[in-house]
Amino acid sequence: MADSGATDNGKLKVVATTTQLADFVRVIGGDRVAVTQLVKPNASPHEYEPTPDVIQAIGQARLLVKNGVGLEDEWLGKTVRTSGFRGQTVDTSAGISLRRGEDEETGKPVDDPHIWHNPQNAKAMCAAVEKALAEADPDHLAGYQQRFAAYAAQLDVLDKDIERQINSLPEDGRKLVTNHDAFGYYIDRYHLTFVGSVIPDFSDQAELSGSQLDGLVKKIKDEKVKAVFGESSLPPKTAKTIADQAGVKVVAGEGSLYGDSLGPAGSAGDTYLKSEEFNTKTIVDALK
Repeated sequence: MADSGATDNGKLKVVATTTQLADFVRVIGGDRVAVTQLVKPNASPHEYEPTPDVIQAIGQARLLVKNGVGLEDEWLGKTVRTSGFRGQTVDTSAGISLRRGEDEETGKPVDDPHIWHNPQNAKAMCAAVEKALAEADPDHLAGYQQRFAAYAAQLDVLDKDIERQINSLPEDGRKLVTNHDAFGYYIDRYHLTFVGSVIPDFSDQAELSGSQLDGLVKKIKDEKVKAVFGESSLPPKTAKTIADQAGVKVVAGEGSLYGDSLGPAGSAGDTYLKSEEFNTKTIVDALK
């Protein structure tokens, strides 16, 4: 007999691809959902190796919640086909205005998948989650609506607080160099200047050539950038090297930004709200 997509105690089985999405589903779903999170804390969603347990969980799920915009394309399609999943897939990027960039290897236009770094986009992603949960479990519609409304209000407060903190910096000091090009939506939302990244790509799999490294170091010096920011899901070695060559501080190790994933339980970035607040305070403290 096919699995109903519910646990023994009636909870809705939901698979969420990324750490951020799993957080959103848990918040909006409350005690009505049993969430299987695929990408682990401080890990890259651009590359992922599914385990047999994960494939089984997908096959039994009622909902599969994904980021979209190509973030999971390298691994998700094959994994879903293998699992025999027959539930509903929720693409949380639907309807969001996307940033365009260029693929480092092919030179072709590509959309930036890091949509959650704008809290207003996160609110739209949560609205998609709420709608899917309510449709799959209409008997508990009111609870999903109430939790979404409360969380949407928190996202609005976060948005305003980030804006206030970034605006405390002088305009000519709002310049960002990161480990890879993951913060474009944040930069656009809060009017920072993106100077460059150690990995010049939306994916974290590309690498800078020697001449590109030299070019980034020169740009950091010319633009009088104050810091290079590492990311929790990426090794800090190259970021540290570039910062040393440019003569600026590097924010790496435990103080790194939460770029592609949230942190583990108990860390400063173990929820979406905490991760964005941590990132903002880290950026502002380093650029003051």
